[in-house]
Amino acid sequence: MIAIADHGALLLIALMALVTLVTRFGGVLMMTFIPLGPRVEGFINAMAGSVLIAVLVPIAVEGDPGARLALLATGAMMLGFKRPMPAIASGILVAALVRLV
Repeated sequence: MIAIADHGALLLIALMALVTLVTRFGGVLMMTFIPLGPRVEGFINAMAGSVLIAVLVPIAVEGDPGARLALLATGAMMLGFKRPMPAIASGILVAALVRLV
């Protein structure tokens, strides 16, 4: 166990950054050996959707009302305008306003 007193917190941050870099570079390196056929491309597309669902479902199930309304606002903006930045901004704004009130 690493104590967070003194420089322990900085050590933990450095270790997390190293693990992140290794996994990202490792994925890119691994993909240089795998030909991008239709099956691999389909797997990558499905994996991206599953990661998105894995992030959003816990917020929808266990989140506070601000988080749930932010998800609804973001989804509605994406369906209406099909632009991610305004949708994200509206979600942040809705969450902030709900939590302010």
